[in-house]
Amino acid sequence: MYEICLNITASLHATFSCFLGVGGNNPRLFQVLGTLVVISVSTPIFIAVIVPIGILYYFIQRFYVATSRQLKRLESVSRSPIYSHFGETITGVQAIRAFREQDRFIKESEHRVDVNQVCYYPSIISNRWLAVRLEMIGNLIIFFAALFSVLGRDESQNAGLVGLSVTYSLQITQTLNWLVRMTSDVETNIVAVERIKEYGEAPQEAPWEIPNKAPSPQWPENGTVQFNKYAVRYRPGLDLVLKGVNFSINGGEKVGIVGRTGAGKSSLTLALFRIIEAAEGEILIDGVNIADLGLHTLRSRLTIIPQDAVLFSGTLRMNLDPFDKHSDEEVWKALEHAHLKSFVKGLTAGLHHEVTEGGENLSVGQRQLICLSRALLRKTKVLILDEATAAVDLETDDLIQKTIRSEFKNCTVLTIAHRLNTIMDSDRVVVLDNGRIVEFDSPSNLLKQQQSIFYSMCKDAGLV
Repeated sequence: MYEICLNITASLHATFSCFLGVGGNNPRLFQVLGTLVVISVSTPIFIAVIVPIGILYYFIQRFYVATSRQLKRLESVSRSPIYSHFGETITGVQAIRAFREQDRFIKESEHRVDVNQVCYYPSIISNRWLAVRLEMIGNLIIFFAALFSVLGRDESQNAGLVGLSVTYSLQITQTLNWLVRMTSDVETNIVAVERIKEYGEAPQEAPWEIPNKAPSPQWPENGTVQFNKYAVRYRPGLDLVLKGVNFSINGGEKVGIVGRTGAGKSSLTLALFRIIEAAEGEILIDGVNIADLGLHTLRSRLTIIPQDAVLFSGTLRMNLDPFDKHSDEEVWKALEHAHLKSFVKGLTAGLHHEVTEGGENLSVGQRQLICLSRALLRKTKVLILDEATAAVDLETDDLIQKTIRSEFKNCTVLTIAHRLNTIMDSDRVVVLDNGRIVEFDSPSNLLKQQQSIFYSMCKDAGLV
């Protein structure tokens, strides 16, 4: 958005420059009109030339503006990847240096700059094209002003007035250049506003709150989750990633969700939080269709421990309890259950330890444990674990699983797992394949079926 704001500033500057001139005292439009009036008064026959010159000027300007506007769109579109790639590179600079991939990222950045310059160079060429033709129009005005002054001279003609008209005509080239260039720049740079308008017309999320459809404050009370012929796609026109998913989870049940890469496991999580909306079917939590709820109402009643920990700049306590709803005692208890209490006590500032942006001053495992502590504080009836222990060692993984089993024993827990040992003690396991449920039973029953996909996955993992 930064480059868009720059372009808007440029277009506003161009607008004021057009009508106020560079210094704000010499309006370009009135200078041109004044020049033409002076020449027409001194040599009235010049009026006959103004019309064809005006038509010629109009067509040149419209042709230039149409071309320049399209080139500006191309240049703006090719500039955005430069900023995005640069931002991504800065964010992941540690990994890039660790794998010694600096040259590859430098070349990629240079390539994107080159693509942008390929679009920018024709803009300069079109600008020069316009300058040549504006010079030609200016020279035509000078030529006809001087010509009519000589051909139309008589004794009654005032020599001073003729000299004034020729003098004014000599100044019109620069003035006309500024007038056309500034009016053209206004229309060209307004492409930035056009892009803002496109962003403004993008489909919006559902309402944040729907007061007349708000559930009870205790909802969900049991934590039952039901998918009824549910299907979803990431955006219109794409294939379905979940296709007719139909299953029910009882309140307090621990369910593991497994499948090969691309089977649709994470899509289930996105569907529960309505990050992506349903294409078909519905999801019911305690009998309430989540599509009828406001997004804040829904998301505030569910808890997720994501695969990539999310931390913000601020104190450790703010990251654990951002809305300051819990006492310090409750926070310390959550840290203890997440096996982080000794680490936090060892910090000089304790709970007020400053966390940098994204938690860069903490290890990946510590960030994940902070997310677990946050979930323990909220303790909603429905908990989603999206490979929550992928960043910790196996011993810590076992401790976390014991904590989840004890602290969330009355909650519905959906665990998306790549480490199959983390869901072997689940009540039931959902096996997804190509967006469909192919198996749904207890782990022990699925392992008895040697032809099942779950059995083959456990065999590959060395668990059977």
